[in-house]
Amino acid sequence: MTSTPPSQRESLTSISQRRIQAVKSKSIYVLPNAFTAAALFAAFYGIISAMNGDFLSAAIAVFFSMLFDGMDGRVARLTHTQSEFGVQMDSLADAVSFGIAQIVYEYTLKGLGKVGWAIAFVYALCALLRLARFNCNVGVVSKNYFQGLPSPAAAALVCGFVWLCVENHVPDFLVEYVPQIAAVVTLYAGLTMVSNAPFFSGKSYAVVKTIPFWVILVGAALFLLLSSNTSLSIFVLFCLYALSGYAYGFFCWWTGRPNPIQADIAKAIATMEEHKAEGAHEETPGH
Repeated sequence: MTSTPPSQRESLTSISQRRIQAVKSKSIYVLPNAFTAAALFAAFYGIISAMNGDFLSAAIAVFFSMLFDGMDGRVARLTHTQSEFGVQMDSLADAVSFGIAQIVYEYTLKGLGKVGWAIAFVYALCALLRLARFNCNVGVVSKNYFQGLPSPAAAALVCGFVWLCVENHVPDFLVEYVPQIAAVVTLYAGLTMVSNAPFFSGKSYAVVKTIPFWVILVGAALFLLLSSNTSLSIFVLFCLYALSGYAYGFFCWWTGRPNPIQADIAKAIATMEEHKAEGAHEETPGH
């Protein structure tokens, strides 16, 4: 009977440490997914609140959902716990959290009848299309920009308007047109999600370095001016962001620069064609 040499034996201490490390590595994956679950819970609470007529809590809950959704990916990258499971879970949670226009429908669009629920459905469909396109274009489109308005920002735009209305910050001469304005805002948010407009993602600091200092000063002044009114500040902020993609696209067109989204897609298509041509060349007899 042969025995394992002492040098090849694994000590109980090393075995224990290895098992503890394995448990830690598995348990830490729960952390980013817990933020995703929290985002889904906040959105679910918002839907229930909207069904019960508490639109203020519903709108605020969606913004908390945005906060948790923005943290899960960063926590995963910080702890080196990125996984395909987490990516898919985050995408499915986003479809529910930011793709269901329950709050704005219950608050204003319901009064428009069939047109109201049709607009709410278009928004939901665009949100799903945007998330599906995002998953397909991972590795194709640069991380510096989003292709179309991201779904959390679209939900913030819509729910921000509801929050604004609930706190009676809409001018008196526009109060009677609130359902129509809500319809326009919801349609704009939905259709912009499936556009090719480049929206700054905030994932690269290289773009931040190119922002002029006066822009930062103006932004800080606007924030201080509007900080006393939270709902108005948030709505104005996301309105500016929702317009920034088209503004930057126009700037690229005006200056003759390529749209970064279209440039990335064209580069990916060209690379794919090159691979196909190389494959066909290798299969040709005589080569």
